[in-house]
Formats: sequence, C-alpha cells, structure tokens
Amino acid sequence: MNRGFKVVTKYQDQKINLPKRATKNAAGYDFESAVDMVLPSIWKLNFLKILAAIRHEKTATTAELDAAKKVLKPFLIPTGIKAYMQDNEVLIIANRSSNPLKRGMVVPNGIGVIDADYYDNESNEGEIFVQMVNMGITDMHIQKGDRIGQGIFMPYLLADSDANDQKQSRSGGFGSSGQ
Repeated sequence: MNRGFKVVTKYQDQKINLPKRATKNAAGYDFESAVDMVLPSIWKLNFLKILAAIRHEKTATTAELDAAKKVLKPFLIPTGIKAYMQDNEVLIIANRSSNPLKRGMVVPNGIGVIDADYYDNESNEGEIFVQMVNMGITDMHIQKGDRIGQGIFMPYLLADSDANDQKQSRSGGFGSSGQ
C-alpha cells in the first residue's frame, strides 16, 4: 500500500466517505465534513469593537485584546479520515476553489501539511481536520458530507545537509511537530 485513506476508529460506524477525485484529471481528493456544524461569521464575533478602537488609535486593554484573539481563530472541521503515504511524500490540504467565492470559507494558513508520520499517531490516530474561517456575512451551516477541502499527495525533496540534523519522532497529533 503506497498511499490512500482510511476512516479513523471514532467514525467507523458513521458512514464516512473516503476522499475521491471528482474527475479523471483532478489532482485533489475531495474531503467531506464528518459532522454537522456551524462555522460562525467572523463579523458576528466580539472582535469588531477592538478593530474600531485600533482604527481610531485608542488603546485596548489586555483583557479586550485577549478576548478578541480568543474569538478570531480558525475552526477545525473534522473529516473522520486519516491518510497513509510513503516517507518522502506529503498530503497538502487546500481549499476548494468555490469555497471563498460561494461560501465565504477560507483556509487561514493557505494550506495544511499532513506529514507521513501523522498517520496513526497516539494523540488522534491521524485524523485530518480542515482549518476554516468564515469571512461571509452570515453563519455557514456545514452538513455532514459537504465537501470542505481537497487533498493532494506530493513528493518532497530534502536539503543536502538534512541527514546531519537530529530528528525527533512525532509524539502527538494536530500541530505537534512544531512543539
């Protein structure tokens, strides 16, 4: 088995579809939401008061800034899917091209990077989540089975000096390799 997808244990009996390509020449495998959820519009959240204060060069309190940071963050949409691949490959998670225009949904970090050693990690079994922010005016109601992103398998190259660097083994799940 070179590369592919499996359903994580948590979703085994919940009729999760494995990602698939929509057309013969599509590069991306469509990922679906594993749950019904609401992706709130950023314009409803409690950071507008802070933005107004900053714009008018008023000083915001630390508590107000912390409150704004707390609500202005991406939401993680669970897919119920994990991906296996070769050691020299990566799965890039990208937004669907229609999401920003039709739904106001953006991937705030541009892409997601799923490393080969994320598969079956101890923390979350390697479940893939898609980070999203809703830039639309109204809340976005996401239904289980809605296509939310796409995954593209790609090989990657190493720098000449890479073999000399000490590498750690992955010890956690989402966002763990940078800790």
